[in-house]
Amino acid sequence: MLENSLLQENISNNILVMVIDDQSTMRKIVRQLLSQIGQFNVIEAANGIEAMELLSDNSRHRIPDVIISDLHMDGMDGIELCNKLRLSKKPGVKEIPVLILTGENDDFILKVSQQVGAFRILAKPLGSPELKGHLSAALGFEI
Repeated sequence: MLENSLLQENISNNILVMVIDDQSTMRKIVRQLLSQIGQFNVIEAANGIEAMELLSDNSRHRIPDVIISDLHMDGMDGIELCNKLRLSKKPGVKEIPVLILTGENDDFILKVSQQVGAFRILAKPLGSPELKGHLSAALGFEI
């Protein structure tokens, strides 16, 4: 059992997660949820504009394995972010799975989010077991 736990911890150590939310408190909550699941590498952005700047920075040699983004943000919201990611010319960026974390319950807006390329729409509040399942699905392996 201990060996399996160590293996899962080593896997999560190598996963880079980008957390995007205009509220620092929400970014902190997502970080805490991630730390309950494993030891992930996390980078943060305050909105879609900042996230796209980080992703287009050629000095960064690694792109995130998964993005967890708020839907409603100033500057560039989650829908526009997903659209820009899917149109990106930078290798690997258009394939990054995006988990939209939102309190939104308007079906039209949620469907548009999926149409522009969100992998999944996650409802707030979210617990770490749920997040673990969604991350595993997005990454294609159990974490």
